[in-house]
Amino acid sequence: MLSKPNQDPALRLSALRKLLEAGEISTQEDLVRELKAQRFAVTQSTISRDLSRLNAIKTRDGGGRIVYRLPDDVMIPTPSGNEMRGLLVDIHWNESLIVVKTTPGSASLLARLLDQSKPEGILGTIAGDDTIFIAPSSIKKIAKTVERIRQEFS
Repeated sequence: MLSKPNQDPALRLSALRKLLEAGEISTQEDLVRELKAQRFAVTQSTISRDLSRLNAIKTRDGGGRIVYRLPDDVMIPTPSGNEMRGLLVDIHWNESLIVVKTTPGSASLLARLLDQSKPEGILGTIAGDDTIFIAPSSIKKIAKTVERIRQEFS
């Protein structure tokens, strides 16, 4: 007789944390598959909420593959490193907002680097998969801020 799927959120989060610590999963679908194999009742939206609760981020592993990791497991490369070059695709701005387009899966990594280095002209960032919204500290100096970002990551 088959056992009933586990629905304990604490056990699910613990299992998810172990998968993220291994650093080999690159999609939410893979996480769903792995947790279902461990007899957890999960959906993609459950995984999405759990990743948010754990503050998981996507980053590149040693081989250049994009994988999910826990923030404590991530070593942030220096922004001047060659591994950051080429992740920025385009930058657009208006009188109040800067929008940065990145390669798929790179937005959270670049946003984190911007948030940590706190270059002059940036109040904060919000990142999706391939897009970063940047709140500039001064709309009068927005073009200068865009140029700094280009110099840093292009």
